[in-house]
Amino acid sequence: MSLELLDQFHDPDLCKSVLKRLEAALTGPLRFMEVCGTHTVAIFRSGLRSILPKEIIHLSGPGCPVCVTHESEVNAFLDLAENPKVIIATFGDLMRVPGSKSRTLKAAQADGARVEVVYSPPDALKIAAANPDATVVFLGVGFETTAPGVAASLKMAKAQGITNYRVLSFHKIVPPALDALLSDPDTDIDAFIMPGHVSAIIGLAPYLPVASKYGKSAAIAGFEPLDILQALLFLAECKRDGRAEVVNLYRRVVRDEGNAKARAIMAEVFTPADALWRGIGNIPGSGLEINDAYAAYDAKREFGITITECPPLPGCKCGDVLKGKMAPNLCPLFGKACTPAKPVGPCMVSTEGSCAAYFKYQVD
Repeated sequence: MSLELLDQFHDPDLCKSVLKRLEAALTGPLRFMEVCGTHTVAIFRSGLRSILPKEIIHLSGPGCPVCVTHESEVNAFLDLAENPKVIIATFGDLMRVPGSKSRTLKAAQADGARVEVVYSPPDALKIAAANPDATVVFLGVGFETTAPGVAASLKMAKAQGITNYRVLSFHKIVPPALDALLSDPDTDIDAFIMPGHVSAIIGLAPYLPVASKYGKSAAIAGFEPLDILQALLFLAECKRDGRAEVVNLYRRVVRDEGNAKARAIMAEVFTPADALWRGIGNIPGSGLEINDAYAAYDAKREFGITITECPPLPGCKCGDVLKGKMAPNLCPLFGKACTPAKPVGPCMVSTEGSCAAYFKYQVD
């Protein structure tokens, strides 16, 4: 895409024009949820949240992969890090996510655990090749965006004969979480902005039940100000006209059919499974486990890891925030006991977390 075209999505005059149309389309409150940490940050950083009509109520959903990683899963990371024959390889944003006893991988590393921060799964493969006497375990978290790369790393390990590489897969997939949210009678959501990155993999079809089953509209959107305003205009017009539709407004990146090759790699390595989501609980079919063909690379099987639900962190309201039931600044810990420097819950840890965004951009 040319820089000239990208600049149009920042054009103040175009943004003002769409904003005026949005204001005219509103017939009452519009409670929209974005299901993407990048959208969370984009809405705050661009200043959009401060200029949107007061009738538009912004909810941040379970779209931050770190935020939805369950306490029980973090506990499994920490238990595995205590094994002296294991090197944990992880993305950096997991380092400060607390388990049920408020302990973190960063603290475990300080105490001598072998924890390495990597930027991609192939980096973890390199660590495994350089440390043949240890078992390198990559912590697989994230949505459909990161799962294909992790799957590819297992294919690479198999092809290269690297036998000391494992993945602890706690990957999650988005559509079942949407179903869980919309099935909850206590949620109050009018419409959704769908994640651009995830949609590039899965395409449009998995979102269609949002409209056909639940009567809600949804728009796949990019991350520039004009992208988000256009999505909100579409959602407002749908509500005004009494229709429920799902549309792809991010066609410069997302194809309606998604990325078939990426999905094929995922299907070769993973199989759907039930998964725990922080604040939501168990969602059937919302996780990805390593299948039998790649069982030799499955850390769960090798180390006998089982996950059972544990109580949430005391006082932490991340669960209510992720379900759109509470604004982050209404949590009694927000900005007091819980800050980015000393987070209690994961929504304050990740740069994509809604609590961190509220804190950084000083939302009242």
